[in-house]
Amino acid sequence: IDYIRSDMKQKIQYEILQNFDYLPEESFVRLPILMALYGISKPTIYRQIKQGNIPAPIKLTSRTSVWKVGDIRNNLRSKTYG
Repeated sequence: IDYIRSDMKQKIQYEILQNFDYLPEESFVRLPILMALYGISKPTIYRQIKQGNIPAPIKLTSRTSVWKVGDIRNNLRSKTYG
């Protein structure tokens, strides 16, 4: 069952990436999508956040962070990173 969940997660993440340009500005994405969009690892994402090169996440719970699609789009258009 874990394999099925993992497969479904990957399919959903792929669909989000494929349709990123069509997501509403106010929608949220999680870390795996951010890593794919920037093409960098989790530690590098957090390093870039600390340096102010990538927007900081919004904490939904103590274990759940998200990023606003509009903020990420603006950042990808305006800055170089890495």
